[in-house]
Amino acid sequence: MDFTFTEEQQAAAEAARGVFAGVAPDAVPSPAVTRGAVAEGFDRALWDRLAAADLLGLLLDEESGGAGLDAVALCQVLRESAKVLARVPLLENSAALATLQAYGGPELRSSLPARAGRGELVLTVAANGLTGHDPAELAVTARHHGQNGQNGQDGGHWVLDGVQTMVPWAFDADHLVVPAHTGEGQSVLAVVPRAHEGVVLAEQVSTSGERLGELRLESARIAARDVVTAEGAWEWLRALLTTGTCAQALGLGERVLAMTGDYAGKREQFGHPIASFQAVAVQAADRYIDLRAMEVTLWQAAWRIASGAPGALPASADIAVAKIWASEGVRRVVQTAQHLHGGFGADVDYPLHRYHAWAKHLELSLGPAAAHEEALGDLLAAHALG
Repeated sequence: MDFTFTEEQQAAAEAARGVFAGVAPDAVPSPAVTRGAVAEGFDRALWDRLAAADLLGLLLDEESGGAGLDAVALCQVLRESAKVLARVPLLENSAALATLQAYGGPELRSSLPARAGRGELVLTVAANGLTGHDPAELAVTARHHGQNGQNGQDGGHWVLDGVQTMVPWAFDADHLVVPAHTGEGQSVLAVVPRAHEGVVLAEQVSTSGERLGELRLESARIAARDVVTAEGAWEWLRALLTTGTCAQALGLGERVLAMTGDYAGKREQFGHPIASFQAVAVQAADRYIDLRAMEVTLWQAAWRIASGAPGALPASADIAVAKIWASEGVRRVVQTAQHLHGGFGADVDYPLHRYHAWAKHLELSLGPAAAHEEALGDLLAAHALG
């Protein structure tokens, strides 16, 4: 078994480290002292640098001007982005354009993905449903009017009604990819322009202080060419978004543990660095184990998505395991960091509290570990092993 990254994957990570090297995690006001969102939009200057480094089109095929890489490479870049709390819709844009390229009809494939890969327009995904707990595709109904051919490309339009909550970067995106369900139980993906009749956005604020959007669709008419009806499209997009979020949790946790080690090595009590105290060292070692478990389960899930390799269980089982470790692990890492930093960790002039807020947002996005354990149990019950 070879866990070595390819040269292309390593090059993507190296390029990302170069782009993110100058990014400060406290470039915007602290969410602890800000009423409302910390900023109206994302970091456009950083977005342009990512585009210039060809990191927005990692998952696009080479014919469309992309790098033709896979989910593993994307997770490498997302891992680096989280270390500096990069305020860009890199995950959502990348996952959306890859899905439209893989599952969209000819017109959709020829219009949006390449432009999104060049940074000319921004895509985001409404993946949280009405409450953040219910399946996102059930929050919006989709009714087709007119002819319905393969991928909904043969004319007519769809009418969307429903509410999606906590849509990241909703006010900055040019198009929102919205999962919806039909009366026949089918899931579709609608590419909805932000400025469109029947589309209403209301501001929400995440625990990280970033601006989110509540998306209300009120009989919004979407052309059939802009609706993806291919089987498996939403499931693949959801898997990519989830695995990417696990990569962000890993990168954030690694940076927080590094900050904690640096602080504990300098902070002295009784004439000795607190890092030399057994109680401190044991807690830090436990969190290191968490991070390594988060890492190995992340790469297993990303590899299953990228390769499509069969296994004893579906890829969703590997994704569930990655979510269990990421959701629980990132919380434990930041809690231990706050504890070992003492009151200094709550100082708004020190960035640790920002990482804590972002970690809580990631944890809530991934959902509780118990729910993923239950889903994993159902998969184990449904598939005979051995």
